Amino acid sequence: MKEMVASKDRLRELGYDGWIHPDYEAFVRGEKQEILRRAFNGEHAAIKRENNYLKVHYQHILESDAILFVNAEKKGQKNYIGGNVLIEMGQAYVNNKKMFLLYDLPRDSAYIEEIESMDPICLKGDLNNIKKYI
Repeated sequence: MKEMVASKDRLRELGYDGWIHPDYEAFVRGEKQEILRRAFNGEHAAIKRENNYLKVHYQHILESDAILFVNAEKKGQKNYIGGNVLIEMGQAYVNNKKMFLLYDLPRDSAYIEEIESMDPICLKGDLNNIKKYI
């Protein structure tokens, strides 16, 4: 989440209107720790329902011109794309939104063909590269 918040801040420095869910920024600031504790105790689905994360993110996808996915390493997998991001990529794709991956494609993902078929633009870890496409 720290890298997601930092990426949003960097996009704003570059002159773009970056958005991230306010809860994520709160987590990075050390707030709302009860939600994180619950998540670590296996209550991910309940937290996502209670906070309406999927629908809130979808609404912001609809309002956006482009979406940046911060696909950093996670769980030992380089360029990780999990279930939520895959859902959001699909939502962005069917709504004709330009998609950016901060890092490269996750070649070892079980969903690499689906990810590739949506033609995300890989920024190779450098947000400055976004200027080439927007």
